[in-house]
Amino acid sequence: MNVADSELVAGIMEQEGYQRTLSVTEADVIFLNTCAVREHAEEKIHSRFGVLKKLKSEKPDLLMGILGCMAQHMKNEFLENKTYIDFVLGPDSYRRIPEMLYRQKEQRDSFVDTRLSRYELYDHLFPSRKVGINAWVSIMRGCDKFCTFCIVPFTRGRERSRSVEGIVEEVTKAVEDGFVEITLLGQNVNSYRYGNVRFPELLNTVAQIPGILRVRFISPHPQEVDDDLLFVIRDRASICKSIHLPLQAGADRILKRMNRTYTQVRYLSIVDRIRQLIPDCSISTDIITGFPGETRDEFEETLNVMEIVRFDSAFTFKYSPRPGTKAAEYTDQVPEEEKQNRLEELITLQRKHTLTNNLREVGKIVEVLVEKESKKSQLMWAGRTDSNKWVIFPKGYANIKDMVNVTITAASGVTLLGRLTKNLEYADEIV
Repeated sequence: MNVADSELVAGIMEQEGYQRTLSVTEADVIFLNTCAVREHAEEKIHSRFGVLKKLKSEKPDLLMGILGCMAQHMKNEFLENKTYIDFVLGPDSYRRIPEMLYRQKEQRDSFVDTRLSRYELYDHLFPSRKVGINAWVSIMRGCDKFCTFCIVPFTRGRERSRSVEGIVEEVTKAVEDGFVEITLLGQNVNSYRYGNVRFPELLNTVAQIPGILRVRFISPHPQEVDDDLLFVIRDRASICKSIHLPLQAGADRILKRMNRTYTQVRYLSIVDRIRQLIPDCSISTDIITGFPGETRDEFEETLNVMEIVRFDSAFTFKYSPRPGTKAAEYTDQVPEEEKQNRLEELITLQRKHTLTNNLREVGKIVEVLVEKESKKSQLMWAGRTDSNKWVIFPKGYANIKDMVNVTITAASGVTLLGRLTKNLEYADEIV
């Protein structure tokens, strides 16, 4: 989401006559786009302030701005303790950047706007994207779920959806600019509602835009995964057969404490339905360990769900208290050492499941979208399968943005190894 917002801000700046630079020493304006979802993200931002302060002392005319979620909930600290910061803008204030730049030319004083909007969707503003394969397209902003561990509803505001017309316009432009894969973004992407149009209908519309090879989306909420969505994924060839389905925890009491609105049984029934309708669909997830009050037995329930589902991949985190959220007020916080131990158990188990699942791909011929040169060798390409698995293979006749057939020859951790295959019907036609 922050990548998409940064591209949006870059687009606004370019319309004002600025050019992007990769060198902070060359910059006339520096934006630091921030995240407040986890404590570690905030710590990384704080570590950057020393560098920014030094730059400002060496170049007094340099403009510096804090954007995003930390700007929203820590504006007082910035104003009091970071006096070298020129402006603080929340996630709904980016349209004011031209005004802010003009004001700074006229009078050098702090500019602050962290008001949340029920209406701002940034329709008809086009992001400035780097050349690549995938374009992130935000279809909605904010969140109404109010999970007790999450600060997003307080930093990004309430849920609102962009118009279908605005989304189609942005996707069409992205395709014209050379992007062949589209990823639709939302805090709970399948909560999308615009008039009578729900997410399955929007997904179906986007999948039919000419020139798109693949469509992905993140992240859905399990409670709103229904047959309408699964049928669209199943029936549209360009929609990737890969679903990110955040679990967060396996025990019903913890799920209730998190306000996740589903039970373990309900979650597993959704997984069963996905595999019934889309047998080859990969499933990834998010899991938080050490949520306040989580007992060892309840943690074991999370491990048990992992053993049942056998996720293809998982983003795993230690619980991180976010000031202002309900979970931060619980008095039965889990000790840091225990959270770390449980996290390591999760990671070990998930690595085992990922490798087991990937080994099942050996011998299969899969379609891979060539995305970039492999970090391991200039002679190899790296690309992803429909199910979001990375594959490394010799370049051969393939080029970036090609969709090619690859025979999987081995699995190494999270990565598959393969070789180009001319024809899906004949595995021995190797080049």
